[in-house]
Amino acid sequence: MQAVPSEFLAIDRKERANMPFHDLSLRPAEERVCDFDDVVIEFDEERARVEASRCIHCPDPAPCMLACPTSNDIPSAMWLIEHGKFKEAAEIYHKTSSLPELCGRVCPHEALCQGSCVLNKHHQPVLTGQLEVFALDWERSHDPFVIKKAPATGKKVAVIGAGPAGLACAHLLVEKGHDVTIFESKPAPGGLLVYGIPNFKLPKEGVMAKWEDLEKAGVKLVPNTYIGKDKTIDQLFEEGFHAVFLGVGVGIDAKMEVPGEDLPGVYEATDFLIRANVAPDYLPADKSQRPYLGKRVAVIGGGDTASDCLRAALRLGAEEVTCLYRRTENEMPGGKKDRKMAKDEGAQYRFLTQPVQFIAGPDGRLAAVECIEMKLGEPDAKGRRKPVPVEGSNFSIALDTAIKALGYWPDPIVGTTTPGLETDKWGQINIKSKQTGQTSRPGVFAGGDCVTGPDLVVTAMVAGRKAANAIHKYLDELK
Repeated sequence: MQAVPSEFLAIDRKERANMPFHDLSLRPAEERVCDFDDVVIEFDEERARVEASRCIHCPDPAPCMLACPTSNDIPSAMWLIEHGKFKEAAEIYHKTSSLPELCGRVCPHEALCQGSCVLNKHHQPVLTGQLEVFALDWERSHDPFVIKKAPATGKKVAVIGAGPAGLACAHLLVEKGHDVTIFESKPAPGGLLVYGIPNFKLPKEGVMAKWEDLEKAGVKLVPNTYIGKDKTIDQLFEEGFHAVFLGVGVGIDAKMEVPGEDLPGVYEATDFLIRANVAPDYLPADKSQRPYLGKRVAVIGGGDTASDCLRAALRLGAEEVTCLYRRTENEMPGGKKDRKMAKDEGAQYRFLTQPVQFIAGPDGRLAAVECIEMKLGEPDAKGRRKPVPVEGSNFSIALDTAIKALGYWPDPIVGTTTPGLETDKWGQINIKSKQTGQTSRPGVFAGGDCVTGPDLVVTAMVAGRKAANAIHKYLDELK
């Protein structure tokens, strides 16, 4: 139920719907492509209040709330921002989200809250995502959020992975008074938020500020520790942990299985993005060298990661950056907003094109990629038209660097080193219920991409929160 005052019933919805719309302000493409700084120009207080006042306050349940994976009470937040109550608006988001300032930046709002705004029918939607960012940034600058803790329970929980699911799980568990330790394979917390999403979409300062909130509340981090290699789940229980949450994500890049993909100059997306945009202090020892790109770069794939790689390559000085995709733009899974920004910054797209082999030059490095033209055939099981090779249409593109952004798989090592933990044929962890994250192994819970496969930051965060509530109940029932 919305928490807005009763006077909202008297608002003139037609007048609000007809208010002028001003889209997000972005730094000019020719400027932003020169650095990895944030692309979006944040709202000031006046701009935020005006934009929030465009909300027509639909009757409950508002479509934006229904479309939000966290069920954020967006109309109430809009009312509070409109009336200058920015701290109170931020508190609305904290009630249902552990990472509101981060989700506000990286959620595909056009497919969630903004995409469900009723103003889309005849007008432009309220910019709910950027207003969430504004409220949370205002709060951190003026009256920072503090995690409130219940009395200590004496129970210890190990959280595996410091990405969105792990951070959210740790947040709720430490709130409930449990002793929480996060084990992370990388040098710094954040997971995908630090090592996958470039700084121009998600400034790392925000991620580290969120980690400091958790650290002040007592959450501990054990970095550079790969569970399954350096330590097993069984060992954690032997060390005195009462429960374990697995939020390890999907860190293995999908292969193309074509000749030459291991040539120097052919990068996997994860490796490239880590080397390209992560600060030296956070880099793993084996990825400390920045990527060499040369002049001509091709990115293979059509998702958001492909857009990130295109835009990162342009910022590293590549002169010709082209996306190769085997279907048409209509079938691309990545967000239109990121794709438009990539185009504005200079990225090119070549559709109905499938690489079939990478070709080395005299020096042994990548020199070209051989491709074949495709056409769209009948729809596959998911309804997407299947790309079909056009016989005899092979051609080559000269390249200095290729980046494969084809998707991700979980590392099966946790499943293979944990007796009694069931996984599927792809290595994803099986759970008994989405509401609890309970696995087949007593005391072990899981959530996020390691369960669902690659998905949104917000859905991983929600899974971490649900598992935390289930873990709390499990610990409460322990003798």
